[in-house]
Amino acid sequence: MWQQHEIRLAPRSRGFHLITREIEDDLDGLSKLSVGLLHLQLLHTSASLTLNENADPDVRHDMDAYLRHIAPGDLPFLRHTLEGPDVRVI
Repeated sequence: MWQQHEIRLAPRSRGFHLITREIEDDLDGLSKLSVGLLHLQLLHTSASLTLNENADPDVRHDMDAYLRHIAPGDLPFLRHTLEGPDVRVI
């Protein structure tokens, strides 16, 4: 048996965000399964998914700091602007 389901997440600013609870809440019948495989496809041009055990909240901070260092949002040669600026909300 397989299912295909579309999940729409609320818009978020640039950064690392926990979405596990939203995914779990949107998948009806998930608690009835004992084994399975979940494929996620992210339909966004500049977003990606990472898998972490989430044991230390500093991991998200460190990953965000590193990516902002190597790819700041104000690089003069950026052409990807249709979705607007990536603004950090704290």
